[in-house]
Amino acid sequence: MAEIIIKTDRPRVEMLFAKYRDVIGNDYMGYRNHVYRNITYAMYFLDNDEQYEQLVETAFVYHDLGLWTDKELAYLEPSEAIALADNQTHQWGLDPDALRGAIHWHHKISPYTGPHQKVIEACRKADWIDASMGNVRKGLSKEQIRRVEAAFPNEGFHKTLLRLTKDLGGSTVVGSIKVTLGIVKL
Repeated sequence: MAEIIIKTDRPRVEMLFAKYRDVIGNDYMGYRNHVYRNITYAMYFLDNDEQYEQLVETAFVYHDLGLWTDKELAYLEPSEAIALADNQTHQWGLDPDALRGAIHWHHKISPYTGPHQKVIEACRKADWIDASMGNVRKGLSKEQIRRVEAAFPNEGFHKTLLRLTKDLGGSTVVGSIKVTLGIVKL
């Protein structure tokens, strides 16, 4: 496996976020750092192969965006739709099926098999590491995760998810059920 490479400067990510920063509002730094952690982990699983970098960066900027743009706990489809529309409008040339898949399957519990498996599976594993705050490691060492988390601090991201679950769901219990049914894939 490749070395974990921490890039703190990702111009494409910042360009993609520019359009949505005001919509994300006070949650921006937490979400931004979550995105950077996920990109770092996914690129590690892809042996830092640059051919995947634009797709991974784009998928992770958009992967949870529907929480803020659509105020929706079942945010995968809204997030996919925004990413695909922007890909087409701005003519980024990213494979729409790979982009959609990386977003759609990032909460899949079991390994993803199918088209674009390598990149989608890398994104899935990356998000599980970060969503679990490093409790699920997918082969990374605690030290690797600590280094990534030190470079991109949490900034309250996981608390934001709990707040949005309650606010958008009406209660923590109802919101948790909506999130589980809306985004978790077997």
